[in-house]
Amino acid sequence: MRVLLIGANGYLGRFVADRLLADPAVQLTALGRGDDADVRFDLATGSPGALTRFLDAVHPGVVVNCAGATRGGARELTRHNTVAVATICEALRRSGCGARLVQIGCSSEYGPSQPGSSTAEDAVPRPGGPYGVSKLAATELVLGSGLDAVVLRVFSPAGPGTPAGSPLGRLAEAMRRAMQAGDGELKLGGLGNQRDFVDVRDVARAVHAASLSAAQGVINIGSGRAVRLRDAAAVLARVAGYGGALHELDGPPGPPRAAIGHPRTDPDHAAPMAYPYPDGCGSWQQADVRTARDRLGWRPRINLEESLADIWMEAACRI
Repeated sequence: MRVLLIGANGYLGRFVADRLLADPAVQLTALGRGDDADVRFDLATGSPGALTRFLDAVHPGVVVNCAGATRGGARELTRHNTVAVATICEALRRSGCGARLVQIGCSSEYGPSQPGSSTAEDAVPRPGGPYGVSKLAATELVLGSGLDAVVLRVFSPAGPGTPAGSPLGRLAEAMRRAMQAGDGELKLGGLGNQRDFVDVRDVARAVHAASLSAAQGVINIGSGRAVRLRDAAAVLARVAGYGGALHELDGPPGPPRAAIGHPRTDPDHAAPMAYPYPDGCGSWQQADVRTARDRLGWRPRINLEESLADIWMEAACRI
């Protein structure tokens, strides 16, 4: 099976590449903007015609799109998350390869949900920010393309390679700094927020399964369990051997500012309010993952403690 992987050097893409390369039946080609890609191509600026010519030459059976942007203004997010996917869909329509498309979506497309509820694929999306809007627009392009396509809506990925700027990455970095400084307390914000964490290696398994399946439409990829960030912080402290106190910062209502976790500062200059999830999803997200089980035969295997241990191992190496 020839697979064209777009975004192989990204956080998710690296693990997807490893998973696909472990399958001896897969012949993998990586397309991206970096010099280490097999083929250099910028989806945000390249033409569908140019991509079509490449697809006709390589003739993949599956195209997996892990590329995209998580940060930036609305224009940049739209260019990398929406226009890029429009280019892929148009190129696949023009091409004679007949490839299946596996698009990586995200839980931000759903927006806020009712605490205690599990969000299923038929929920009406109400993204609360430009990132979620740009990803939802990409999903709608895929679903309306007429292609053999599936969108995997990934909830909150965790595990090795977690970006230092992500919520769990910031939490680990804040704890590392506290331990390095001998600080007996750590002040964090937004610990009451709850998210559905899924290990990045389990996400890669889901992509592999989706590549081999005939499933179409939207499929949630998550653990099926919301975890309060306060509990994740406690697990991380246990894994790290941090014996200090964890204090939650309370802040005024309003738009989120700053990131989770701040090293203790001069008492006359209080740290800004930390808000871990500027994703427009409110205080709660939990995936209904029955569709992934029924249509992909997929279940998460790696628990959050193992994911956090891997995050801490990488953070500790920076001491």
